[in-house]
Amino acid sequence: MPLSFPNASRYHDSTRRCVRFSGHDDLREVSFGVSEDALLRIARRNEPAEAGYLDAFDFNREQILQVATKLYRRGSQVWYTLNASDF
Repeated sequence: MPLSFPNASRYHDSTRRCVRFSGHDDLREVSFGVSEDALLRIARRNEPAEAGYLDAFDFNREQILQVATKLYRRGSQVWYTLNASDF
C-alpha cells in the first residue's frame, strides 16, 4: 500500500523547529517534520512564528505531501525531515 495522509492534523514543534505531521503505509505510522526554514522558503508571507508556520503548512499542504512521499520512497525510516533544499 502506498503512503497516505488520512489525518490532516499537524502541530508546531518548537524543540525540533518544525511542523510535524504523520503519514501511513498500511498499518505503519511514519512521522514527518517540515523545518521552519523550509516553511519560510515556501511561505507566501514571511512570519517566523507558530501561527505563520502552521499557515504556511496549510497553504502548501499538497506540495509538502508530495515532497514527503518522494522522500519516503528513498528509505524506510520512522522520522523524516523536509528541509528547505527539498523544495
